[in-house]
Amino acid sequence: MLRSFLERFFDWLGGSLFRRLALGVALVLLMLGAGALALTSAGLVSISASSGHWPVTSWFLHYSMRRAVSTQSLGIEVPENLADPALIFKGAGHFETGCLVCHGAPGRGQSLIAQQMTPEPPYLPSRISRWEPQELFWIVRHGIKFTAMPAWPALKRDDEVWAVVAFLQQLPEMSPERYRQLAFGERAENPAAVAPEHLRSLSDPLGPVLADCARCHGPDGGGRATGAFPILAGQNQAYLLASLKAYASGSRASGVMQPIAAGLDDEVLGQLAEYYAQLPPVTSRDEAQPDLEAVARGSELAAIGAKEQKVPSCIHCHGPSEAQRNRMYPVLAGQYPDYLALQLQLFAAGERGGTEYAEIMHSAAQRLTPDQMRDLAQFYASLERANRPEQGNNDAQEP
Repeated sequence: MLRSFLERFFDWLGGSLFRRLALGVALVLLMLGAGALALTSAGLVSISASSGHWPVTSWFLHYSMRRAVSTQSLGIEVPENLADPALIFKGAGHFETGCLVCHGAPGRGQSLIAQQMTPEPPYLPSRISRWEPQELFWIVRHGIKFTAMPAWPALKRDDEVWAVVAFLQQLPEMSPERYRQLAFGERAENPAAVAPEHLRSLSDPLGPVLADCARCHGPDGGGRATGAFPILAGQNQAYLLASLKAYASGSRASGVMQPIAAGLDDEVLGQLAEYYAQLPPVTSRDEAQPDLEAVARGSELAAIGAKEQKVPSCIHCHGPSEAQRNRMYPVLAGQYPDYLALQLQLFAAGERGGTEYAEIMHSAAQRLTPDQMRDLAQFYASLERANRPEQGNNDAQEP
């Protein structure tokens, strides 16, 4: 019956060699598809990581990935400040937490578990030089399908992705000592220590959490003197707690902070807020000389606002003033200027969430020019945090 059908079909083709060839290819593909479906349905396809890939499969997948990244990263504009120490510090802090276990680092090997993955995550220090900055940005931001490489948890925060890229570009020439200094700061000499001496003891469950926080925010809550991380010491407790909860829920986007905060329960978040709030206030240790003209312009803008731009004064909410203020508003005095400027930029772009009062800042920041943001940041950074008035305990409630 099949033979008779085929004879009639070939007669219909009119003896055309091209048509016969096309039909033959179609039949072969149909048979291959049917065979693949039968093999898959029978459960005989090898999907075990222990079996690895055939060399040709590994080559094809890697080639496809390289070509896709190269093409899809076209048009990405690379920032000029990738050598900025603040970016490198920030990238190192996240790398130690989120990337090391799979990719290793100078003086630190990959996890044995990661080495059993298929494909195995590459040891990055020897591989980074093969990629352009925009390609690294694309990979970190979007991740790679069919591997364990995830997308960035907060796609709004390109600034954080560029920080990781800035750090990655330093890896090929980085010594183990330099890596420890970047990732651990004051704990570089003993990164295995669970907690700095003056923090909680090992018997306290909060101790290891605080030790992890201290890598970026310093054991005294004063940051790392680069502006990469904010000063937390002496900040309003209610504001700290609301911010941690905003990070945990994702309403304040951060691929660095959200994975950490989301893994902590409300009790620990409350203890962290209480701990940093009771630390002695610390003022920015930025060694750069302040721009006195910018400070003066920022002082005037903070005091009276910009009427023509409908920008209100800043001092009503953030000081400096003798009046008691809403405890849900953060203390800005003595904060790092680069950190403050970045927050204003994120508010203006609608990419900075936070407490229930964040919308107030979205409206104000969108009316500021970049120069005005810089002036305000310079002004508040110039203030001595230790001289701030006590914050009011008004009707604002913790979220």
